[in-house]
Amino acid sequence: MSVTTVRLRPEVEEGLKAMANKLHRTRGWLINQALSEYIQRQEQEQIRWQETLKAMESVAQGRAVSGEAVHTWLRSWGGPSELPPPKVGQ
Repeated sequence: MSVTTVRLRPEVEEGLKAMANKLHRTRGWLINQALSEYIQRQEQEQIRWQETLKAMESVAQGRAVSGEAVHTWLRSWGGPSELPPPKVGQ
């Protein structure tokens, strides 16, 4: 494991100490945990952004299902005449 030096604001340092004591963990463990979770969230955000851009491109090219078709399909759920999912262009 590598060592990295970080300057913390006093209020962050106090909160870190308090949380470490409360959880019976080291400050290093908490920092690693927090950074790991932050990095995962940022990676997921980037993935969602790329998916959003692809979806917007699909809509711009006319490859989308109308809201009306989706609502009609959803209203049919659980009934005797449940419809298949709508397709692009419906």
